[in-house]
Amino acid sequence: MQDNWERQALTDLLQAGVKERRAARRWGIFFKLIGFGYLFLLLALVLGWVGQRSAEQTTRGPHTALVNLDGVIQSGGEGDIGVVAQGLRAAFDDANTKGVILRVNSPGGSPVQSGQLHDEMLRLRKEHPTIPLYVVIEDICASGCYYTAVAANSIYADKASIVGSIGVLMDGFGFTNTMNKLGVERRLLTAGENKGFLDPFSPLNDTQRARAQQMLDEIHAQFISVVKAGRGKRLGDDPELFSGLVWSGEKSVKLGLVDGLGSVGSVARDIVKAEDVVDFTPQPDYLDRLAKRVGVAAASTLGSRLDLQLR
Repeated sequence: MQDNWERQALTDLLQAGVKERRAARRWGIFFKLIGFGYLFLLLALVLGWVGQRSAEQTTRGPHTALVNLDGVIQSGGEGDIGVVAQGLRAAFDDANTKGVILRVNSPGGSPVQSGQLHDEMLRLRKEHPTIPLYVVIEDICASGCYYTAVAANSIYADKASIVGSIGVLMDGFGFTNTMNKLGVERRLLTAGENKGFLDPFSPLNDTQRARAQQMLDEIHAQFISVVKAGRGKRLGDDPELFSGLVWSGEKSVKLGLVDGLGSVGSVARDIVKAEDVVDFTPQPDYLDRLAKRVGVAAASTLGSRLDLQLR
């Protein structure tokens, strides 16, 4: 009987130990889940998955709509016109928008992308004639950025902003002398006499140079025409206006490139008369940003041979 009692006591002790371990394991899993949940929430906040309300959710009354254009203007890049145009459309479509500000900080970029954004801005102005569109320049609005800016009703800048660079460039390198010194032979086979146009490892002949210059002059003329159409009589008659030079915001006012000095806050308050500013700039999620960076890297690699930009 004593053996049965000892056996029962041992059994109860083992069962108690098992129950205690099970309880400890459950609590361990519980606290791990809390920890993982906290880390996931923190990561989501950092990457912008949560915590950001759309402009539609934040608009409660009359306001000035804001859209940002930052970085080099190129498809899929930091200054992606598709994202900017999406924000502008949403801003104009909001019933409480009293005026739209496009805040820019860009050295320029693709002439094609700049032209498409310029045309979309004009279309939106025509579609919403009662809603004015203003451009506010921060650090820089040069070349392709200014190409888009002239589509606005008015342009404002800080006195120290960099404005202008109304010109076109095509840059690259030539390695023919280096190859000769190293004894490297270039073997380029083409079908079409100009297929190797501007190949950096082949000599640049006068015909190719003339063709490239003709193309640059054509795009430059388009740029000048757009600026004159957008600025009209406000534009000065300085002979260096279209030479590719840049000026300060203060000087740009005198040249007619800019209408006045101001910031987003002052334009919203004093010009639009709607001090409440609502940001309509679309915020892509982390996966979208990663995919775009991969796409930009691939496009940059493919386009490195011919670098044509408004900058």
